[in-house]
Amino acid sequence: MHNTRLMVRTAQLTALALVFQSLRFVLPLPPLASTLFIGVLVNTTLLVAAVSAGVWPAVTIAIIAPVVAYLQQHLLFPVFIPFIAAGNCIFVVLYTAFFRRGWPWLAGITAATGKTAFLYCSFMWLLSGRHFLSLPPAIAAPILMLMGWPQLVAALGGAFLVLIIVRRLPAGF
Repeated sequence: MHNTRLMVRTAQLTALALVFQSLRFVLPLPPLASTLFIGVLVNTTLLVAAVSAGVWPAVTIAIIAPVVAYLQQHLLFPVFIPFIAAGNCIFVVLYTAFFRRGWPWLAGITAATGKTAFLYCSFMWLLSGRHFLSLPPAIAAPILMLMGWPQLVAALGGAFLVLIIVRRLPAGF
């Protein structure tokens, strides 16, 4: 893909991911519903970027999204940014690796499981109180819960939607 076209596609998909994240300001959803609904949309955008533009543009979006989420005050602490960015990168890289081999369903399941396992384990370590943060259990428990099964559902939803979207994209997109 031509460099200018690749940069434009990356910019468009970055903007789309950020618009989806900004829906939190328009749709005041509870944290669980927000994680599920907006998570599906952002994960779909990450995977559309991976399939249509390549792994590096998708990784770029995967890193930008949590930075902007923090700036939008959706993430409580800046220390969450690298963990969420890494989870997004794992999601994109695993999906791309399996998708390119012609295994789209396995790509979605593997990528979603890898992202969720990484996020849950890293947040369990982060919120244990022995490292960076010492949060009361009443605050740490809901954060950890949101890094578990809701992330898996949102990632699987994004992987499912991207299969529908990719079939509808014009050739060469």
